Amino acid sequence: MEIYGIMYKLGIAIYKEFLLLKRDVAGLVILFLMPLVLVITVTLIQNSSFVKDDNVKVPIILIDLDKDELSSSIISSLKEANTFEIFKDINGVQIDEDQANELVLKGKYKMAIIIPKGLTANLNAKVSANVGKILSEFGIEDVELQVDNDTETQEIKLYFDPAAHLSFKNEVKNSIDRMITKIESEAIYRSFQNELEIEGDIFDNSKIFAFREVNPHQADLEIKPNSVQHNVPAWTLFAIFFIVIPLSINIVKEKNQGTYVRLRTNPVSYATILSSKVLVYLLICMLQFLLILMVGLYFFPYIELPKFEINGSYFLLFLVAIFSSLAAIGIGILLGTLSTTQEQSAPLGATLVVLLAAIGGIWIPVFMMPKFMQIFAVISPMNWGLNCFYDVIIRSGNIVDVLPEISLLGLFFISMLTISIYYDKAKNAI
Repeated sequence: MEIYGIMYKLGIAIYKEFLLLKRDVAGLVILFLMPLVLVITVTLIQNSSFVKDDNVKVPIILIDLDKDELSSSIISSLKEANTFEIFKDINGVQIDEDQANELVLKGKYKMAIIIPKGLTANLNAKVSANVGKILSEFGIEDVELQVDNDTETQEIKLYFDPAAHLSFKNEVKNSIDRMITKIESEAIYRSFQNELEIEGDIFDNSKIFAFREVNPHQADLEIKPNSVQHNVPAWTLFAIFFIVIPLSINIVKEKNQGTYVRLRTNPVSYATILSSKVLVYLLICMLQFLLILMVGLYFFPYIELPKFEINGSYFLLFLVAIFSSLAAIGIGILLGTLSTTQEQSAPLGATLVVLLAAIGGIWIPVFMMPKFMQIFAVISPMNWGLNCFYDVIIRSGNIVDVLPEISLLGLFFISMLTISIYYDKAKNAI
């Protein structure tokens, strides 16, 4: 009978929580729509970084003052990359350096490349001088040396849009540097051949090595990560942790409206009240998770996004979602217990969720953060949940792989609940 009484009280408390949620249907709808809009929008935007789209090209200005072999090779390489849309004039009028500077500064073009005059001649002179010196060291005196010790280093100017990311700048500079290195090597080969008066092409210019990307695999399963596999777990966690806001607001409402006092005057334990909140909001979090999961599995293919592939166990996936939800609920209960007004709980909850997402690797991978920020990332429950999701979805992990993070999420939930209970007792004892 005692167990029946506890279950009955818990059922009534759960019913009360549903009635509170029912009063704000619009808020509940937003709670489900917000993560869907986020995961679809962000995945569509980021998908281009995983799958190259030949229709999307970066507009750049190119001013060729060299008009020789080296500049022609640079232009050919840029076109072959199929990444840039090259502009040399506007309405048939040649663009000069001052115009390029102004256009890039205003953001109309992503960058401008200025190839200086005499770049090819300068390179050939430098190569001939170096080759001549080498041959003279071997005592080959028949070679006519054309040594030019006054050759100066010339600059290929790169104007970048001030809003361009550092990664884009570095990628362009490295690409151009590789192009020039390749052209310089070929010029050295030709110079040796000409100086030694060798007929025909005796040098093999084929690549000595090449890069081949190999996806890690387990048994016969090859793992090919895509934007969907990164964004679905990340924004699922973000949506789950946003439960902190309505949960903390409802707790504050109960205190301010006197509902909490009436509940405590009844023969209902505080544990029963908290258990009802945990169960109801856990159900909401799992419904959010299922909704995003269904979108990834069945809706994404219809909008030309990769299907959400799960390389691991569905059971572990749900287990991670449950423990992540409990961690979020723990934060919501603590904030609601500590706050006295909705004006305190709502902005504090939103700020805390955004902060945990930022340091937890939801927006920026942890390895790209400064070293001191990586230390803070380790203490974010979102980071624990994200690592668990990656272990299951991408790395085909088992229960042993996710157990450390799941344990941390469980302990975090228990600690939040314990602090809330002791704070509530201390406050009511006064």
